[in-house]
Amino acid sequence: MFELLINYWPKLLNGAAMTLQLTFFSVAIAGLLSLPLAILRRSGHVLWQWPIRLYVSFFRGTPLLAQLFLVYYGLGQFRPELSELGLWWFFRDPYYCALLTFALNSTAYQLEILRGGLQAVPLGEIEAGLSLGMSSQLLYRRIILPHTYRIAFPALGNEIILMLKGGAIASVITLMDVMGQTRRAFSQTFDITIYFWAAIIYLAITSLFVLVWRLIERRLTRHINGSVPKAVANIKQNAISTNTSAKNIEVSNAN
Repeated sequence: MFELLINYWPKLLNGAAMTLQLTFFSVAIAGLLSLPLAILRRSGHVLWQWPIRLYVSFFRGTPLLAQLFLVYYGLGQFRPELSELGLWWFFRDPYYCALLTFALNSTAYQLEILRGGLQAVPLGEIEAGLSLGMSSQLLYRRIILPHTYRIAFPALGNEIILMLKGGAIASVITLMDVMGQTRRAFSQTFDITIYFWAAIIYLAITSLFVLVWRLIERRLTRHINGSVPKAVANIKQNAISTNTSAKNIEVSNAN
């Protein structure tokens, strides 16, 4: 069992690097696309509403594997057209096809997460910003977006974890990520324990990510986490002082 790990450890590490790279770039691209789309989705303009709704419904309602096959195998049938457009170099590479598919899929999920965050921003704070004469850009930069990302931060972390694990399907189009290296090792050894070590690698990556994400979340919400206990302590102290004063008054009246 451990001998198998020792023999294939370098390849599994290379696969882990490929998995992290693919996840990072796809999520980063999705992060850049999802915010403007979420703002347009929330605007209520019919010109943007239906195309974005159809996009979100398709990528959230169909399996990621089917989307990957449509991009890698489906678009391969249009090779002459893509060659004329100078895009065949992109769509013939499994890495770029997986990156495009994962980015489009993650954009749909992040878009809905951010839309929920935008709707959860307290209306009173927006009205307060408008009353101070803030422009729309300043309002988004100072009030709306900080609140939105603070609210959506845990859900965005879950989406990254799901993309990290769901990206294992990239191995079916010959991409040598963790699962791709695992499948190759199994085809050479027929030792099922290699999948156990692959699971351990995914578990280690996700556990480390969760730890880092929680530390960042705690850092971003330190003003809230620190103010709530202090506010509760002040309320208790005021209540104790009030009760003490009331008792003193009662004693004075009795005398």
